[in-house]
Amino acid sequence: MELTRRAMLGALGGLAVGGTVASVVGTSIAADPKTKRFEQINGDFGWKPHKLDPKECAAVAYDGYWHKGLGCAYGAFYAIVGLMGEKYGAPYNQFPFSMLEANKGGISDWGTICGALYGAAAAYALFWGRKERTPMVNELYRWYEVTKLPVYNPGDLAQGVKGDLPNNASGSVLCHISVSKWCAANKIEATSKARSERCGRLTADVACKAVEIFNAKIEQGKNYKGTFAVQP
Repeated sequence: MELTRRAMLGALGGLAVGGTVASVVGTSIAADPKTKRFEQINGDFGWKPHKLDPKECAAVAYDGYWHKGLGCAYGAFYAIVGLMGEKYGAPYNQFPFSMLEANKGGISDWGTICGALYGAAAAYALFWGRKERTPMVNELYRWYEVTKLPVYNPGDLAQGVKGDLPNNASGSVLCHISVSKWCAANKIEATSKARSERCGRLTADVACKAVEIFNAKIEQGKNYKGTFAVQP
C-alpha cells in the first residue's frame, strides 16, 4: 500500500502530540485489507522482464550454484531474477530466492528434473503464462538434451576443480540420467568434486542459454516460437 500525501502529513502530525511516525504509519499499514484468495499484485505473470547479458548471467549462475551450497536451481534462477533485483530493485529483489534450494539434486536429491532447468523455467513463469512460456521451455530443454555440456569454464575462479572438464550430451532433462551418463562416460564418481564442478558449470551454461531465449522473447513478444514449436 502506498502512503498518500494526506496520510503522511497525518503521521507527521502525530509527532506534534508526542506520537511517533513509526507507530502512526504502522497503524495505517496494518489497516490495509488483506489480499484476496488467488489475487496477485500486478496480476498473474505481471512482472516486467528486462534484457540481461547472457555471459554475465552465466558467471552469476556459477557463483550461485556454490553459494551456501544452494545448488543448481538457485544458481540459474538467481542469475535471471536476482540479477534483475541487483539492477532494478523491487519487485525482483523481494523474492525469497533460497526456496529454490528445494530443487537441488533433482528436487531434494530425488534426481528428477535438472534443477538448473527448473530454475530457468520458474523464472520464465514470473513473466509469461503457459501458452507463451512453452516454446521457451521447449527450446531450452531440447538444447540441453543435445548439447555437449559443460562448456563454461570459470578459469582460476573455479570453486570445485580447475581446468577443463569432459563434456557429453545427456539425451535427457532428468538429473539422475544427466549425471550418471557423464560420470559413466568419464569414469568419475558421482560424489566427487569433479562432478560437483561439472554441475556448477552446467548451471552457468543453462543460465546463459536461458537468458538468450529470455532476451529473444522480449524482442519478439508473442511472435516468439523458438526452434522447437512442438514438445519433443
